[in-house]
Amino acid sequence: MKDYLSKLLQMKKQTFILALVLLVVSSCTEQTDTKLESETGSKEETVATPIAPEQTISSVDHSGSLGAFSMSLNVKDLSVSKKFYEDLGFTVLGGGMEMNYLIMKNGNALIGLFQGMFEGNIITFNPGWNESGKDVENFTDIREIQKGFLDKGITIDMPADTNTTGPASIILTDPDGNTILIDQHR
Repeated sequence: MKDYLSKLLQMKKQTFILALVLLVVSSCTEQTDTKLESETGSKEETVATPIAPEQTISSVDHSGSLGAFSMSLNVKDLSVSKKFYEDLGFTVLGGGMEMNYLIMKNGNALIGLFQGMFEGNIITFNPGWNESGKDVENFTDIREIQKGFLDKGITIDMPADTNTTGPASIILTDPDGNTILIDQHR
């Protein structure tokens, strides 16, 4: 029980850190999108596929309903990792070396590099957001996603309260021990 409580406290700390990071990403990408719009005169918007009222979460293709995807990587040396991902074509969008984390973007791919903030790597999805941290018009609420997972027998380590609406998160672990955070901000 003590190990479970320790893991739960660590997950809540990770959730807070990731929520903070995603706010930074949203702010940074909004500036990038505004600059792009002023340069091109147009702005592309991503809209999630709506779910028809007669559909249930289990009958919907989950590949589009989990929201924006990012990886949060626990790195040994932030400077070395920054250079490596820059060489792959990523640019810094947020964070800072003095804060021990960077948010980097390459096209639609987002990676967070974190030195000494949490153990392991975290797979993150954000229902209601696109990869630039912008709201999408239609999305599957996290409580419906959670219900679909539970109906399939998937264990949720930290469930969302089904008696609430709006922002919430769930944490689960895949069969190989990878932490997955599904974090809805609206």
